Formats: sequence, structure tokens, C-alpha cells
Amino acid sequence: MMFALIAAGAASAQTIQGKVVAVSDGDSLTVVSKGAAKHRVRLAEIDAPEREQAFGAAARKSLAEICLRKAAAVEVVVVDRYQRTVGKVKCGGVDASVEQVRRGMAWVVARNIMPNSPLYEMEANARLRRIGLWSGEKPEPPWQWRARHPAPTKK
Repeated sequence: MMFALIAAGAASAQTIQGKVVAVSDGDSLTVVSKGAAKHRVRLAEIDAPEREQAFGAAARKSLAEICLRKAAAVEVVVVDRYQRTVGKVKCGGVDASVEQVRRGMAWVVARNIMPNSPLYEMEANARLRRIGLWSGEKPEPPWQWRARHPAPTKK
């Protein structure tokens, strides 16, 4: 456990600077840095609806409005099991995770965030105002949706 914390701390010291060239969904994008290196990046601290899920297309469109074709700075948190960089992303100076939650386009992921994060208050505000995915009757968190719709296995 201590090794994981040390490794995560070491990774967080790295920052990727580049331009967002693609948005996959409401919490994933591609950044091209100098030297044309491509980085698949997953936004830290949040989880947005999957593309096939209710509000999936809206969440993707929202992230594209925030980041697509803009300069980005990615503070690396960790590299996940899918070899994506998980990081805190700022596009044109705007924190993409914060903005997605504020717009009601993502859930805060409690296991990946400090207990006193302002993201919790932003999510509560979006819920109360019934913004974005919170306008639905009973929004289904993406982790529950993925459990019911497992990805096809590759042969």
C-alpha cells in the first residue's frame, strides 16, 4: 500500500503540456504534446456517463466545449490498467473535472478524491438545481451501468 502511495506521488510530479485533439467521452480525451506524442487521458476525480448511456452524448459534447482544440496542462496522478494517463486537466486555464461536475455532466468519485474537496458541493448544487444528468428521474452512475453492460471480450 505504501509503495502505491509513493508511486502515485512520484507520478503526480509530472505535467503534460499539449493540445486536446480528441474527446472520447465525458471524462476521456487525447492530448498531443511536443514531439507529436499522443496521451490518452482520463479525468481524475470524476466519472461521466458512458457514450451509450443516458447523457453520455451530452457529457462528451460538454467536455469537447471545454477542451477540444485547446491548450491543455495535465497533472499526472497515475497511469491506469488501460495504459491511460489519469490526471487533473486544465484546458485554457479551466479545470475540466470541476467544470463537468458544475455542468451536471459527471459524478464525483469518492475513492479518488479528498473528503473536503469542493467538487462535492458542486455536485450537490447540480443535483439540487437538476442540471444535466440530474434532470433525469433516477440517474444511473456509470459504474453501475458498466456492471450491467460488460464490454465484449476480445478473442
